[in-house]
Amino acid sequence: MSSKKKLSIARLEKGGKRYEIFVDVEKAWKYKNGEHINIKEIIEGEFIYYDANRGLKASEAELKKIFGTEDIYAIAETILKNGELLLTTEQRRELIEQKKRQIIEAISRNAVDPRTNAPIPVKRIELALEEARVNIDPFKPVEQQLPDVVKALRMILPMKMMRAIMAVHIPAAYVGKTYSTIGKMGKVLRENYLSDGSLQLEIEIPAGMQTTLIERVASLTKGNGEVKLLKTESV
Repeated sequence: MSSKKKLSIARLEKGGKRYEIFVDVEKAWKYKNGEHINIKEIIEGEFIYYDANRGLKASEAELKKIFGTEDIYAIAETILKNGELLLTTEQRRELIEQKKRQIIEAISRNAVDPRTNAPIPVKRIELALEEARVNIDPFKPVEQQLPDVVKALRMILPMKMMRAIMAVHIPAAYVGKTYSTIGKMGKVLRENYLSDGSLQLEIEIPAGMQTTLIERVASLTKGNGEVKLLKTESV
């Protein structure tokens, strides 16, 4: 089994017996909730078990009798759709922590302190999240949870979700490597090459990434680039 995947067991009781498969837990959950994922990307190993943890495999004759087919992937789909997905306490805790980090990262990129328009430090967001006791769903997408999380955090931590429009000037000697990197940080709204070969950009980024953009431009241009905030807008 791959050590990089978080594995679990999907189980189905059928015909008086139990049938189990090893699955990638996140992909399996998304599949059960309607997301179209190839079953081959979800199951781990091409076996159907009576008891997965003990390695007791179901016979082909038994599978044919109960499921009407010996096709492992077709049987796995039936188990996933109609059975239950098992999670250990540790697996659920790890998935919640992973999702929490993703939510904190999303907030830190997009939120600013309304009193100063400055980005909010990640640590402050973490502490506020703990204080607010927000329930994090380990499988629900970040964008679906963000509105409720932000609403709860605003009771503790003043914030507003913003985007920033930044002006960037890149000297000619650094245009090549800098443009490709900076362009991935946000949405380029305008670009203008000057007569000296330098490049002027207007780029839209999450407001919380202003400092990151400034530092990245300084690093890529050895301190010769320029970054200026043009305006911020509510998201």
